[in-house]
Amino acid sequence: MSANFEELDYQPTPLGPVSLRRQVLKMFDNREIHEVKLGNDYLMSSLFTKVEEELAHLSLAEVKAPQADVVVGGLGLGYTAWSALQHDHVASLIVVDYLAPVIDWHQRGLAPLGPKLTGDPRCRFVHGDFFALSAADGGGYDPAQPDRRFHAILLDIDHSPDHLLHERHAAFYSEAGLRDFARLLHPGGIFGLWSDDPPEAQFLANLRAVFATVESYVVAFPNPFLHRDSHSTVYVCQLPS
Repeated sequence: MSANFEELDYQPTPLGPVSLRRQVLKMFDNREIHEVKLGNDYLMSSLFTKVEEELAHLSLAEVKAPQADVVVGGLGLGYTAWSALQHDHVASLIVVDYLAPVIDWHQRGLAPLGPKLTGDPRCRFVHGDFFALSAADGGGYDPAQPDRRFHAILLDIDHSPDHLLHERHAAFYSEAGLRDFARLLHPGGIFGLWSDDPPEAQFLANLRAVFATVESYVVAFPNPFLHRDSHSTVYVCQLPS
């Protein structure tokens, strides 16, 4: 295998084969990047992390609890989780991921941020289906404390509410699904969501039916392949206090 490309791991999952790849990009001054693919679909690249980081920063800036309990749905390469841990008022962080190999990459140190996440005592991983756990009868995200509430829940799994990794996720983004999910937040709690699409009118309406305040931030980031900026969306919503 080329010294400039290496497939670090490849494993089957219920959603299809998932792989972790490392590349050295000569066109970008020999920059080393890591990528996660699900089948032929790119899930994450360390070349593009600004929006994942902003998901954590924009959401957690709204959390006023001095000791905040936080959930991140979707581990990927760990940039949302790591950015959350940079906030001193985060007391605990649960990262939920459906794909066991992704958790394994971090625990084995194959993913670059794995040692930082596993080395922080505030952080732990839960292998589970975020969307099933969010449902009214799902039990929540902490196996030790069913239906435990959190001060912030950040979600970065689907490409957008209209571009899903699996059709069964669709119910979560409905008004009813969001109401079920909101039981897992404290009063005044924050829901943050990454989307690769522009703000979507129907989804905003669903959010406003459940949350007291809803903001959508269009975040620009450099895209060297296109020689211009690309844009994604971060939604930040707060329940009534």
